[in-house]
Amino acid sequence: MSLSARRVTLPAIMPIVLQKRVIKVYSEDETSRALEVPSDITARGVCQLLIVRNHYVDDHSWTLFEHLPHVGVERIIEDHELVVEVLANWRMEEENKLYFRKNYAKYEFFKNPMYFFPEHMVSFATETNGEISPSQILQMFLSSSTYPEIHGFLHAKEQGKKSWKKIYFLLRRSGLYFSTKGTSKEPRHLQFFSEFGTSDIYVALAGKKKHGAPTNYGFCFKPNKAGGPRDLKMLCAEEEQSRTCWVTAIRLLKYGMQLYQNYMHPHQGRSSCSSQSVSPMRSISENSLVAMDFSGQKSRVIENPTEALSVAVEEGLAWRRKGCLRLGTHGSPTASSQSSATNMAIHRSQPWFHHRISRDEAQRLIIQQGPVDGVFLVRDSQSNPKTFVLSMSHGQKIKHFQIIPVEDDGAMFHTLDDGHTRFTDLIQLVEFYQLNKGVLPCKLKHYCARIAL
Repeated sequence: MSLSARRVTLPAIMPIVLQKRVIKVYSEDETSRALEVPSDITARGVCQLLIVRNHYVDDHSWTLFEHLPHVGVERIIEDHELVVEVLANWRMEEENKLYFRKNYAKYEFFKNPMYFFPEHMVSFATETNGEISPSQILQMFLSSSTYPEIHGFLHAKEQGKKSWKKIYFLLRRSGLYFSTKGTSKEPRHLQFFSEFGTSDIYVALAGKKKHGAPTNYGFCFKPNKAGGPRDLKMLCAEEEQSRTCWVTAIRLLKYGMQLYQNYMHPHQGRSSCSSQSVSPMRSISENSLVAMDFSGQKSRVIENPTEALSVAVEEGLAWRRKGCLRLGTHGSPTASSQSSATNMAIHRSQPWFHHRISRDEAQRLIIQQGPVDGVFLVRDSQSNPKTFVLSMSHGQKIKHFQIIPVEDDGAMFHTLDDGHTRFTDLIQLVEFYQLNKGVLPCKLKHYCARIAL
């Protein structure tokens, strides 16, 4: 009996080829850009592509938003979410959009939890010994064993009606509940309102106008597979801090540790820009530079970062003053007035200057980009055409400060404190308050800008 050898051909291992899809992303000035992306790209991956292609600085605040104009709501697409899965829930007849912009408040609750969880809105399902700090509250959200309860009154839109009703709500890990008897938390008085697993949390953009809400601080739950106005579970809070607390707590309960991983490791995810290298905060050549002081007999390296920044600002101001003098001096007797006019208009090219926008529009832009301490913009005053207004965020509130022009010996200056501190132009003023708190409630940290793609 003979045995014959038989060749066995193994099937070739085929590489997995991800399908490509073209998506369109909008910026705040309604310019758009089409991107061809793999089917497994995350929201963070899309942001990275746009950061690299537009040469933006990556400060981890760039965010992708889902905008639903037919119901007037939008939400943050979390960094780990697959963009194609988000688009799959859109209906053909809807004109939904993806927006790319800054959101400084996206992970601010990890840095400053005390601003997000006011004491009167937080209680605990289990007994606690002593006071609980905001950081401990945050750890409870990320823990599977215990959790804090968020509670308070909200206005709820009644299903199928235009009317709103003020009801006491309670947020737990299993979902959002409302009490049928005052502020009672007894199980027999609690009714289920919504859960998080198959719903997303959206912020209302014009709740009063679009839905007849009693305030402008609206938010809602929308099921993943539905998008009509009747499918929304609309709520609204009395103030921005209250809405921020509810929305932040719901995000934490829905995603838990995944949000913390997004915050701690922003470049990790299911997909990345394989063909695009991640743009560093600075180029290699910039990282090799050091600040130097040449004012003395011997040069020295400035190691104190505060001193280095101060020197850089002073050099910038000196350069601008020389530039203004060059622009104004052409043998003309009106050189000083031309120089003054140049100083007055030099701010118009700055990304933080928003020209003739209204007070309401300024507040909307700041809230849209995250009302954390120090987010600001400068605009023309509508009530006084000769003055400007600094609008900024502090303590979850938007505050407005008038910048008044003052004249001294024929020269024009700008001031925020009745002339005690004077600046030759708005750029000098902004740079000063970025380094010094002065009369403001905090330093200017993040400028609110409209970017173009």
